[in-house]
Amino acid sequence: MITGRGWTLLIGAAVLWVAGRALGALDLYVLGTGAAALVGFAVALARLPGPRLDIRRELHPPRVYAGTESRVELIVRNAGSRRTSVFGLRDPFDGGRRQAKFLVSPLAPAESARAAYRLPTDRRGIFSLGPLEANITDPFGLAARTFRVAPASELTVYPRIDSVAALPHTRGDDPLSGADHPTGVALSGEDFYALRAYEVGDDLRRVHWPSTARLDELMIRQNEMPWQARVTVLLDVRQRAHSGESLELAVSAAASVVAACWQRGSLVRLVTTDGVDSGYGAQHAHVEAIMETLASVGLTRDDRLSAVLGNLTRPGNAGGLVALFTSEAPNSEVQNIARLQFRFASLTVVMFERSSYDLGAPAGRRRTQAVSTTFVRVDGAQPFATSWNQAFSARAAAGSRGFG
Repeated sequence: MITGRGWTLLIGAAVLWVAGRALGALDLYVLGTGAAALVGFAVALARLPGPRLDIRRELHPPRVYAGTESRVELIVRNAGSRRTSVFGLRDPFDGGRRQAKFLVSPLAPAESARAAYRLPTDRRGIFSLGPLEANITDPFGLAARTFRVAPASELTVYPRIDSVAALPHTRGDDPLSGADHPTGVALSGEDFYALRAYEVGDDLRRVHWPSTARLDELMIRQNEMPWQARVTVLLDVRQRAHSGESLELAVSAAASVVAACWQRGSLVRLVTTDGVDSGYGAQHAHVEAIMETLASVGLTRDDRLSAVLGNLTRPGNAGGLVALFTSEAPNSEVQNIARLQFRFASLTVVMFERSSYDLGAPAGRRRTQAVSTTFVRVDGAQPFATSWNQAFSARAAAGSRGFG
């Protein structure tokens, strides 16, 4: 490929030819021919086999939360038997919207060089990185050849997490409580749950002697798992109810609630208005899958709110429900959400007023008629984390006064 400098020289050669013809000057013909021949020679050099490079790209880490640091390290090794010339590396990010460029000095055979740079993590999403390209030019910089030296990678940026209070533990009809969390076992209790092989540090009083005699191996008796709280987060992703900014606020709030409840030990679940349902779970991989869904979720015309609410009324739904909407949602939809309190032990509605994502909008107050529902109002004067924590601190204070 001819570079900008090469095209400039070719244009100059054409001008010299035209001037030589017009003026009848042989010297101008010679100069123009020499310039064109130099470009042709540079193209031939650029087409020669390039250096043998062994390049590895490492992301540290490949999954981060918005606002935290992710670093890319490139390790370049000359795998050939000859010393390389100076060459460039180009690593595009986010479909080429941004890119990192490096010049690598000559490397002796088996010699390595390292380069590093930081990736932008200011917004959530799943971003492509690469493929990494090497650029070899001739000594005059008139022609270049580009070839891929490393495949593409992915950086996953989870939504920003705010420090919020976990949803209080609730009681209610929860027949499946703890059923899909087989790794958690109570430290005390009398109900038999399972047997497992003895491990160093186990209480010998829990040895199950009949099984030990039969298997000729110490077997430890485990007890029934304790009741485990459940939390469902309902996220509105309908295009008619959101703008780009409001969706980002709602996604960050959903991620914050999921993280806070999971860290407290609850089974967590994400449901969206376009039909996504993660199911309940408490494993680290389950929460990572929820965060990856939140990292890639976008606005959609698919409106399945009625079907989603119908599914939430069925048996198997219990614990706490957190629904996140904007003030664009009609009152009738909010009232339909409030009717779910007969199925869930606690119901929390988070409402993002227009002023929370549109600085030019006046502050307004959205009312709800669901007396037993915790209503968290977010506006331009008070962000989500503050509104949420104030609502639940007031609820805790009211509860303590009721038992006093």
